[in-house]
Formats: sequence, structure tokens, C-alpha cells
Amino acid sequence: MNTTDLNFDNRFVRELPGDGETGPRRREVLGAAWSSVMPTPVAAPRLLAYSPEVAAKLGLDVHTQGFVEVFGGNALYAGMQPWAANYGGHQFGHWAGQLGDGRAISLGELRVGGERWELQLKGAGPTPYSRGADGRAVLRSSIREFVCSEAMHHLGIPTTRALSLVATGDAVVRDMFYDGHPQAEPGAVVCRVAPSFIRFGSFELPASRGDQALLRQLVDFCIARDYPQLAGSGEALYTEWFAQVCTRTAVMVAHWMRVGFVHGVMNTDNMSILGLSLDYGPYGWVENYDPDWTPNITDAQGRRYRFGAQVQVAYWNLVRLAQALSPLFADVAPLQAGLDAFADTQAAEERAHLVAKLGLGEFREGDAELMTRFQQLLQDGEMDMTLAFRALASLDLVQPQVATLEAAFYSPAGRERVVPALTQWLQRYAARVQASGQTPQQRQAIMQAANPKYVLRNWLAQQAIDRAEQGDPAGITDLLDVMRHPYDEQPGREAFAAKRPEWARERAGCSMLSCSS
Repeated sequence: MNTTDLNFDNRFVRELPGDGETGPRRREVLGAAWSSVMPTPVAAPRLLAYSPEVAAKLGLDVHTQGFVEVFGGNALYAGMQPWAANYGGHQFGHWAGQLGDGRAISLGELRVGGERWELQLKGAGPTPYSRGADGRAVLRSSIREFVCSEAMHHLGIPTTRALSLVATGDAVVRDMFYDGHPQAEPGAVVCRVAPSFIRFGSFELPASRGDQALLRQLVDFCIARDYPQLAGSGEALYTEWFAQVCTRTAVMVAHWMRVGFVHGVMNTDNMSILGLSLDYGPYGWVENYDPDWTPNITDAQGRRYRFGAQVQVAYWNLVRLAQALSPLFADVAPLQAGLDAFADTQAAEERAHLVAKLGLGEFREGDAELMTRFQQLLQDGEMDMTLAFRALASLDLVQPQVATLEAAFYSPAGRERVVPALTQWLQRYAARVQASGQTPQQRQAIMQAANPKYVLRNWLAQQAIDRAEQGDPAGITDLLDVMRHPYDEQPGREAFAAKRPEWARERAGCSMLSCSS
């Protein structure tokens, strides 16, 4: 598509009130949903990687210098109207006030084939919401966000997407673990793409200020633009909309639990109003199964955002959203109904994922305990979650053997602890599957479609980062190519499906990460 034919319909800035001041001066912004701010130009933009699917969807030719200039932050296509959004949020359980897009700048809303896609640069320079920071992003965090956005999509998980990863040619100073050892690192800009980047915190901020007019305007706008399928008006429409937000959130988090994904920083400003996985910072995939694991070093003590707590945290965040929306309702009953819908949807999704992951055909009494017992054995035996579930699909149901799961054990001691109990469980499991009446081929196909072989383990991302920081970006593309087909057998790429090597157990970037990671 010729760039002069691009159709930018920037409803967010056209229909919502904006900040009267332009530019990146740090300030409190009242009565406005956005501030006009331009990306800060970079020294030498260079395309490192891109998503072929997203580029094709948007009709953009990435192989031009003009593309690199625009998505590095040095130029604009006709019709773009850059802005940074204004929102607040609860961070680690505490109200943080105004937050906003501190290092993200939206370029515009692109209309393509009846769809609307907001294009947003992350790492594009300071905004009014940068709170003293430089608004930039380092290469390592940008690689992680770029690849994870696409990996999550191909896993079948609702998510924002990523179009491109551009090196800036500028250095960025970061203290990775906030321990007083800042270093200059290469900078980069990611273009992330979504129908909407509105967050729970977008509604919390005007509610916290008593600005009911802006709160109502935001809700009406969000429904009209992002939930056009909803009909009606007034409180009845708001009720249906909130229920949709709750159920979409439940579906998203249930998928996280299905594949072992840990977001790492589920603050309300990182929760999408569309139920999309948003803001990939200190995320990770559970390797040796541990519901108490969190990849976020900032959360290492409290473990608020640990793997096993994600469903409860999502509910807590929805309660905060409900509180923000309560001035628009005569009583709390409709909001409670939405929260109940979250619980019901989450339970149904969990049952459906359980049946698929274990290949049981349908949910029966005792199946929940069967799964719970297996998860406990995974934890006691220090077994890799992804490898164990994938291997289970190959179990001989006539003569079930622990050896089928051999590759999932991280230590001989862990194996020794659970072999007798695991043997008993496998026999019980085999009997349950045989009672389902499925053929072995049916069971295996269902299980392999629910249990990925390849997930974006932090140590895999770190290997791509190491190569890129040495000037070789090919590792990013290699990793992305594998993650585009996570459920398929990929001959020659078995190394991407290996369990965590010992060198990665404690290494920075592989075990614990910070919010700047």
C-alpha cells in the first residue's frame, strides 16, 4: 500500500478531551484523556526485526527507509497525530495517582479492511507522564516485548501485537536491578499494535478526581469504539459492557494459566479494557512448576503477582475498576453481576483447559482433583511444566511409565521423591482416559493443541538479546520463527524446546527481571 493511501481515523484524540498544553514537559494533566506530544528523533534508526503477519495485516512495506524513519520516531505518515494517554492505576495494591504513557506515544489509529489498529511506539522519548525518566527503552526489554507479543498471539492468547523492532543508534542508561549500578545500553523502539490501549486505570484516574463528566465520556467512547456490538443505552448498556470486560479478562488469564505464563506486574494500569495481554515487562514462563514463582525482582518479597495468584489478582483489579465506575450506577448489583460473570467464566475456562490439557474428552467428577494432584507432583518432583504436559500426550495408556516424562525432571533428587506416587497417578490417569472412549490419536491431537512444545522461556530470549547486543539480530528472527508455531513439531529446532539449562538458573535476565527488563 502506498503510504499516501493510509487511512488514519484518530478517534481517541478527535472525540475525547485533550490537554491544553503540548510537548513533553512533566505535569499533572486534569480533565483530559491525552496529551499531544511528538516522538523524539533518534540518531540512526535501523530495522532489527518485524512481524510479517502484522505488517501484512496493516498493509505496510517494512523494507523502506521511510518505514524505518517513522517507526524509529523520526518522521510521520500523513494522517498521524501523536499522543500520550493519561491514566492512573493501582501498583502493587496501592493507588499511585496519575501515571500515563511515560515511554509510549501513539501515532494514530489506522483503518484497514474494516478494522481499527492503534499504532504505538514504546521507547519513543519523554512525555508529560514520564515522571523524570527519559521515555526511552533499552534493546533487551524491547526484544522481550516484541517477541513476546507475537509469541502470545500464536499461542492463542488474547494480546496486543508487535509490528517492528527498531534500533535507535543511541545509548540509554539503566540500572537494571535498581541496585546502584547503572550502565549505558543500546536503545530501541517497539511498535506495538492493538484495537485499543485503554486500561482499567484510564477510568480510575478521573474517578479518583471526582471528574464524573470525563469518566462517563470515557465509558461512552470506549463502548462506541471498542464494543460496537453492544446495544442499548444508559445503565443497562454499562452493565453489559462491564460484564464483557470481566469475561474477557477471565478468558485471558485462564489462557495464561494454561500455558504457564506469568505477567509479573499486574497493576491496574497494565490491564486492558479489551482483555488483551498488555505491557510485557518482567514476564516469564513457569519452568519447574511452582505456583509461588514470580519473575519480577521488585515483587520477590511479597510475590503479589506470582503465577498461582493471577486469577485472584485479576478479580481484585476488576473490583478496583468496578469501584471507579460505581458513580455511573444507581447501586452495586450490576457491577457485582459482572464480577460474578468473571468467576463463572474463569471456572468454565479452567475446566475446559483442564480437559484439553489432560485429553479427557469431557469434565467428570474427580477430574479437578486429578489435575491438582498432577500439579503437586510436578512441584514436588521439580518438573518442567511445559515438557511434562507435552510428554503426557505420548503416554502409553496400556503400560504407563514414568520414563515418558523423563525429560521434564530438573534433578535426580526430585525424580526420586515422586516416582512411586507419579507411577500411581499415571495408572489412574490412563484408566480415566481409557474410560473417555477417545482413540489414542484423538487424545494426542487434543493434548498437543492445548499444550505447547515451544514457549518463550526467559533464557531463550536472553540468548537472542546477547546476540543482538553483539550486533547480530538474526537470533531475534530465529526465535520469532519458532514461536510462530508453538504447538507444532519442528525438526531441527529441538534446542528451543529444551528445559532450562543450569547456567540460566540464577543469571540476570533468565531468572529474575525488573520492570525495566
